[in-house]
Amino acid sequence: MSYLVVSSLAELPAIVAQHGARDLVTLINADTAVPRPTGIVAERHLFLGFNDIAEPIEGMIAPSVDHIDELLVFGRRWDREKPLAIHCWAGISRSTAAAFILALAINPDLEEAALAQELRRRAPSATPNRRLVALADEKLGRGGRMVKAIHAIGRGEDAFSGTPFVLPLTL
Repeated sequence: MSYLVVSSLAELPAIVAQHGARDLVTLINADTAVPRPTGIVAERHLFLGFNDIAEPIEGMIAPSVDHIDELLVFGRRWDREKPLAIHCWAGISRSTAAAFILALAINPDLEEAALAQELRRRAPSATPNRRLVALADEKLGRGGRMVKAIHAIGRGEDAFSGTPFVLPLTL
């Protein structure tokens, strides 16, 4: 069974090696250098450069519909033979939002609230980026249910870095 694995930048090489991931999504500030872990080739690495913000702020790059489009195309192209690794700086906000979004895009039968509760159970510090979730909710035609589900789980526990976790594509 294929799955998503989420981590921080610091834990990325170990997580990719441990899970045998061949595909990688990076969601991080545009000017952050991210060395590609062994086993990930350029064609299987999506780099989305934007700041972890919920509203546009002058001088920063806000998550956009274009970022969601790229994420969805990449996720749907993933062959599911090995896990898909997803990371951001801390493994708390952008990457957890991306995992939530991709799980629902790949398996549209998943129920948003149940997936959000599973995300909270597996990642107590997860605080998915609300702008990413809202943009994806609209793009995927989920009628606000994604936003409502993430709002219902609230802010995660305080942490400098999230603990890596697996998010299944079925519950």
